Amino acid sequence: MNVLLKQTLTASVLSTMIAGTVFAAPSETPPAFVKRVADGLISSLKANHAQLQNNKAAVSAIVRKNLDPYVDAQAFTRIVMGTYASNQNSTAAQRAQFEKNFRATLIENYGSAFAKYTNQTYVMRPYKETGSKFPVVTIDFNNNGEKIPVSFQLADNGSQWKVRNINVSGIDLGLQFRNQFAANVKRNGGNIDKAIATFKPDADAAVNQKK
Repeated sequence: MNVLLKQTLTASVLSTMIAGTVFAAPSETPPAFVKRVADGLISSLKANHAQLQNNKAAVSAIVRKNLDPYVDAQAFTRIVMGTYASNQNSTAAQRAQFEKNFRATLIENYGSAFAKYTNQTYVMRPYKETGSKFPVVTIDFNNNGEKIPVSFQLADNGSQWKVRNINVSGIDLGLQFRNQFAANVKRNGGNIDKAIATFKPDADAAVNQKK
């Protein structure tokens, strides 16, 4: 009886864990998530605008607090590393180092852009439910009269959405960063460690890249 009871309890616990894993889902809709993150970031930028001028550390701190927790760095890393993210072309340690470096340089990239923030506004485009595994939410930022569309591709992280890729004005940043990294690997003679250590994703160059 004791053995049977233990087996029953074990099965019950496992089924509960599996059910929780299968049905766990973000409580927010994709557009609600993006709006919350965007509003939080913009509010912090507005509140601290005077202190942000010529203060990279302050800008980076705001970006790290308001944006970094909502980025799926592992997924973004796999997109950018491309074929070099496979077990055949890199080690787990190399991929971890790339993710660490990539996250830091992204914060620096976005920090430089946000330091110029004055009082831009944005409008969310109507969200279209496509049933895709990676829903996309698009925001039109108004920068001194210029409309800049930014699309956020999201991934279901179990309890909340996370940003796995960004498209700016029709330019896929993940793909452009991948091309930049591949070129850096080539410049370093195929040495992955050197390529990872010297890789600096250039968001401006990516956005200005012609299709």
